[in-house]
Amino acid sequence: MMHHSQVKMNSPDSARAVSIKQEPEDQPHLDILHMVVCKEEDSIKQERSPSLLQEEPETPHIKEEQDELKEEQEELKEEQEELKDEQEELKEEREELKEEQDELKEEREELKEEQEDLKEEQEELKEEQEVLKEEQEELKEQEELKEEQEELLQRPEQPDGSMLTLHAVKGEEGNVDKEEDISSHCSEVEVELESDTDVTEDSDDWEETSEDGDDQRRGKSFSESGPLRRRLRIDTREKPFHCKHCKKSFTRSASLKRHQRVHTGEKPFHCKHCDKSFSWSSDLTTHQCVHTREKPFNCNHCDKSFIKSSDLKIHQRVHTGEKPFHCEHCEKSFTHSFNLKTHKRIHTGEKPFQCIHCDNSFTHLSSLKTHQRVHTGEKPFQCKHCDNSFTHSSSLKTHQRVHTGEKPFQCEHCEKSFTHSFNLKTHQRIHTGEKPFHCIHCDNSFTHSSSLKTHQRVHTGEKPFQCKHCDNSFRHSSSLKTHQRVHTGEKPFHCEHCEKSFSQSSDLKRHQHVHTGEKPFQCEHCDKSYKQSGSLKTHQRVHTGEKPFQCEHCDKSYKQSGSLKTHQRVHTGEKPFHCKHCDKHFSWSSDLKRHQSVHTREKPFHCELCNKSFSSSGNLQTHRLVHTGDKTFPP
Repeated sequence: MMHHSQVKMNSPDSARAVSIKQEPEDQPHLDILHMVVCKEEDSIKQERSPSLLQEEPETPHIKEEQDELKEEQEELKEEQEELKDEQEELKEEREELKEEQDELKEEREELKEEQEDLKEEQEELKEEQEVLKEEQEELKEQEELKEEQEELLQRPEQPDGSMLTLHAVKGEEGNVDKEEDISSHCSEVEVELESDTDVTEDSDDWEETSEDGDDQRRGKSFSESGPLRRRLRIDTREKPFHCKHCKKSFTRSASLKRHQRVHTGEKPFHCKHCDKSFSWSSDLTTHQCVHTREKPFNCNHCDKSFIKSSDLKIHQRVHTGEKPFHCEHCEKSFTHSFNLKTHKRIHTGEKPFQCIHCDNSFTHLSSLKTHQRVHTGEKPFQCKHCDNSFTHSSSLKTHQRVHTGEKPFQCEHCEKSFTHSFNLKTHQRIHTGEKPFHCIHCDNSFTHSSSLKTHQRVHTGEKPFQCKHCDNSFRHSSSLKTHQRVHTGEKPFHCEHCEKSFSQSSDLKRHQHVHTGEKPFQCEHCDKSYKQSGSLKTHQRVHTGEKPFQCEHCDKSYKQSGSLKTHQRVHTGEKPFHCKHCDKHFSWSSDLKRHQSVHTREKPFHCELCNKSFSSSGNLQTHRLVHTGDKTFPP
C-alpha cells in the first residue's frame, strides 16, 4: 500500500486527480503538501507558456483595470485631438479675421490715397485759379481801358482839332465792316501816326459813319494814340506780345511781363506779416486773409466761409449737386476737373507715379507716398493710449477701438456688435448660411477663406508648422503651440479646486468632473453614464459587439487599441517593464509588481481564517484548502 501511494503521488496524473484515496493516518499532511507543490508547478508553467497566457491570464482583475485605464487614456487622447481641432478652427477664424483686417486696412489706404489725390486736385485747381486770376486781371485792365475810353469820349473836343475821332458802325451780325482806312480819319485831325503804322494797317474793322441816319452811331474819340491802339486790339483780338517760353500771347506787354513770372519764378509781392512772397498781387491779398482770418466769401446755403471766391464756387456744388466734368469713356461725372483727370487713368491704365525703390507704379501720388513707407518703415500715426504706431491714420482709428471698446457695426439679425465692418459681414454668414469658399478637390464649402486654406492641407498633405525641438510637423499653428508644451512643460490651465495644472483647457475641463462628479455622457442602451465621450464610445461596443482593432499577426480583434497593443507583445516578445532590483523584464506591469514582492517580501494577500499572508492571490487560494479540507483543485 505504501509503494502504491508513492507511485500515484509521483505521477502527474495523481497530482491532477479529482480525489485521493484514504491512506494511513500519518500520510494525509504529506499528500496535501504534495498537491500544493504540484499546483505551484502548474501555475509556474502557465506563466511561462505564451499560449496559456494568451488564453487565461493569471491576473484578469488587474489587467481589466489596466485596460480600462488605457481606454480612458485613449479617450483622453481622442478628446485632446478634438479640442486641438477646435483650437485650430478658432485659429483659422482668427487668421481670417486678420485677413479681413488687412483688407480693411487696404481699403482705408485706398481711401487715404483718394484723399491725397483730392489734395493734389485742389493744388491743380489752385493753379487753374491763378491762371484765371491772370485772365481776370487782364479783363480788369480791359475794363480800365474801356473806362478810360469812355472818359475820353466824355471830354469836349479840342479847339485845335488834336482829338482823334473814331466812328464805328457795327453790322447786324455783330461784325465790323470796313469801307475806309483809319489813316484818312487820322489825317483829318492832323495827328501824326507815322510811328503807329501797325494801328493803321490793322484797322480794317473800322469805317466812317454811314450817311444813313439809321445806321449812324456816336463815335469814340481818344486824345492819344496808345489807348486807340489798345482799343483796336481788343476789338480785333490781336495779341502781338508772345511768350518766348511757351505759346501764350497777350494783348498788352504788362500782361506778358506778369506771365513771365511763371517761368522765372519771380515773386515781387512780399507779405508784411511773414516771409512769404507771391508772383501776383491778388495772391498776396488772398494770403493776407490767413493772418487776418478774414473769409469774405460766405455760402448762402450753410455757415461756411471761404477766403477765395473760387473755393466758394466749388463748395456750392455740394448743395447744388452740380457735376460739370463728364467722362468721355463712361457715364460718370465729377465736381472737380482733377477728379475727372484721375478717373481717366482707370480707362487708360496710366500709372505716372513711379517708386524709386522698386518697380511699382501707382495711379495716385498718395498711393505712392503710402507705398514708400514699406521701404522707409515710417509709422507716423502714434496711439496715445499705448506704444503702437501705424502707417495709416485709418489703422490708428481702428486700433483705438481696442481701448475705447467701441463697436459701431451692429448685426441686424442679433444683438452682436463688431469693431470692423468686415467682421460684421463675416458674422452675417451665420444667419444667411452663405459659404462662398469652395474646395476644388471635394464638395466642401467654407464661410472663411482661411478655413478653406487650412482644409486644402488635408488634400495636399502640407504641414508648414515645424517643431524646433523635434521632427514633428503640424497643419495648424495652434497644434504646434500645444505640442511645444510637451518640451517646455508649460501648464497654463490651473484647477481652482486643487493644485493640478494642465497643458490644455480640455484636460482641465475633463479633470473638473472629478470634483463635480458630473457624468454628462449617457449610454442610450443602459443606465450607465461617463465623464468622457471616449469612455461612452468604448462602452457602447459592449452593446454593439464591435471590435475595430484587428491584430495583424492573428485573427483576434479587440474593442480597445490598448488591448490590441498589449496582445501584440505575445507576438513581438516585447517586455517593456524592467525590475529595478534585478535584470528581469516582463511583458505586463502586473507581472512586474508580483515579481517585486520577491525582493520586498511583501505579502498583500491575507488569510481571513489565520494570520498567514501570501505574495499572490493564487497562493492564498491554495492555502484556503487547508481550512476547508477540500482536496479538489480548480481546473
